[in-house]
Amino acid sequence: MLSLIKSALVGLANTGKSTGLQGVLQSHLKVLSAGMKTYEVPPDYSEVVLPERPKLKFLNKVPNFKKARKEMKKLRDIQGPAQTANTFTKGQYGIVALGGGYLHFGHMEMMRLTINRRMDPRTTFARWRINAPYKPITRKGLGQRMGGGKGNIDHYVTPVKYGRMIVEVGGRLELGEVEPILKEVAKKLPFPAKVVSRESLAAMQQEHYT
Repeated sequence: MLSLIKSALVGLANTGKSTGLQGVLQSHLKVLSAGMKTYEVPPDYSEVVLPERPKLKFLNKVPNFKKARKEMKKLRDIQGPAQTANTFTKGQYGIVALGGGYLHFGHMEMMRLTINRRMDPRTTFARWRINAPYKPITRKGLGQRMGGGKGNIDHYVTPVKYGRMIVEVGGRLELGEVEPILKEVAKKLPFPAKVVSRESLAAMQQEHYT
């Protein structure tokens, strides 16, 4: 087959020489050749099991306490590294806090709606790594005088320490598919946060604690 193509091209070239159209033929004739291509082996997701409810669940705005109790600020709740929920459980990718702060109910709804609307529940699942708001924040009415005791409870928040996992995502997907969604969420949090995978989180923890 190659010999036939070669002879045909040689014949056209000789015809071009005899008729003076050699330059025209050379500019329009191209020799097609195929090379060997190597493709990466796709990852194996046979061991990934999706839960029955893959989306983030709704978190209550107010805790179900029999009697609401007021608390002090307790800044130690957001100081220092997190000792719990600082590693992955079932997911492969997630958002980790790079500083301390308080998450309000609005932040949790932003994360839930953004991730649930843009993820594919047939191949992806997401789960919370934080608790629903439970720490009471008190506030006095506008125009009141100083003193008179602690104000009434205005809303509830969730304290977060450095290194705490906020949300994790897993399933039959790679980091490039979910990274834009998680980055969008991380930018809107009230403290610095970062998108991590299992490998990058392990490297970050090793660098921090050594």
